[in-house]
Amino acid sequence: MRLFLITAFLLVNSFCFSQRHNVYFLKNNGQYLNSRDSADYIRIVAEPDSGSTLYNVAEYYMDGKPKLLGKTSSIIPLSLEGTCAEFYKNGKKQSVAAYKDGNVFGLVYDYYPNGKLYQVRHYGIASNRGIFGDNKIISEYDSTGTVLVSDSNGYYKGFDNGFKKIVEEGHVKNGNKDGAWKGSEDGLGITFNEEYADGKLMSGVSVGKNGDSVKYYGSRTAQPKFKNDPKAFNNFLSNNVRYPDIDRARGIQGKVILTFVVEKDGQLTDIKVIRSVSPTLDEEAVRVLKESKRWVPGNMFGRPIRVQYSVPFNFALSN
Repeated sequence: MRLFLITAFLLVNSFCFSQRHNVYFLKNNGQYLNSRDSADYIRIVAEPDSGSTLYNVAEYYMDGKPKLLGKTSSIIPLSLEGTCAEFYKNGKKQSVAAYKDGNVFGLVYDYYPNGKLYQVRHYGIASNRGIFGDNKIISEYDSTGTVLVSDSNGYYKGFDNGFKKIVEEGHVKNGNKDGAWKGSEDGLGITFNEEYADGKLMSGVSVGKNGDSVKYYGSRTAQPKFKNDPKAFNNFLSNNVRYPDIDRARGIQGKVILTFVVEKDGQLTDIKVIRSVSPTLDEEAVRVLKESKRWVPGNMFGRPIRVQYSVPFNFALSN
């Protein structure tokens, strides 16, 4: 009788996956398409170079210009390793970053769309590049090349993704936020004022458009989670997933990838299969995820937020 193993891993913010020796058409949210007609970009994963265990990954915009070039240790999902370069649609470099186990680790160079260097940061702990990242600000420049932060000291002005407005600013000392910082988050419709001491957030206050204020401490953000135990979700899966008899009998196995949204109240919505293995394995993954019910919601600036997650379910048979 065959035994089976089922594993799953949580991934933050939205996400892309690929397979060996193949070309894929994807939307910006990571969804795979059957044709290039409505795709946002193309991903190609190739065999490792001789003497290497890392796959070569390349992504291209639909006009053929490069979007991402790097290496990955895992095909599904991607787990970037070493130096990875990303590019704007105009062909200029967007960033050059060092990765370890799929997360930024080391120096990251970000650029303005005009090609000039925007900032350099150092990630001492492998982490997500977003607002959860643990990093030091090494240098920063305005779009003309004028120095704002040098040798990890100065006054930092951080822009939104489109470089249309400043979204945060404050003093940097030895690479860390220090003293008073202020900014805004348009997605939440808030402004904020914070006080730091050597990189540690001592206190913060966010103010909404209607004048309501919320205090927060320690971190701007908290990720959604299944209960309060990091191992709880995998334990839940082990106790609840049932390998469909029809797939076990036919030897069907693989990774079903789901995306979903953790709402402000912790409910899971918009559950979708973005990578299918078989109808019955897909249905089982969706069924079990729905059974997980409410999660602890994420928050930002002391306020609950909606967060999109992606979860691969690995259905594997062994003798």
